[in-house]
Amino acid sequence: MADQKNPNRKLIAENRRARYDYAIEDDLEAGIILMGSEVKSLRTGQSNIAESYASVENGELWLTNAYIAPYDPAKTWGHEERRRRKLLVKRKELARLWSATAREGMTIVPLSMYFDDKGRVKLKLGIAKGKKLHDKRATEAERDWNRQKGRLLKQGY
Repeated sequence: MADQKNPNRKLIAENRRARYDYAIEDDLEAGIILMGSEVKSLRTGQSNIAESYASVENGELWLTNAYIAPYDPAKTWGHEERRRRKLLVKRKELARLWSATAREGMTIVPLSMYFDDKGRVKLKLGIAKGKKLHDKRATEAERDWNRQKGRLLKQGY
């Protein structure tokens, strides 16, 4: 029974561009403070975190520019689509994130947003360093070579 798929666990949004644009050094899970209409909208899968980023400001972690579509039944008391949302992490992790961004020149990028086993919205954050153009080309060349190698092995050469 433990190995059955949990019905609450569901991927909401994924930032696939982040792995192309950044070299991900480390990742961590963070909670997010949302309004009820935002959660209902996320249950329908209408969100985008591709252009968003996280930053440490005044000892708090904030998610900026994440899009959550408006929830039509909650028009009157709905939410702003691209408002800043507070992220919840432990103090130790917050200190580590602050030092990585302030001292080492790293960036905090959201990698994916999902519902966990208990049905809570979680955000997977990556501590990343921006890739230069030649790094992106090298990654793409390596990916192409691995794809080609797989084809050759499949054919039996």
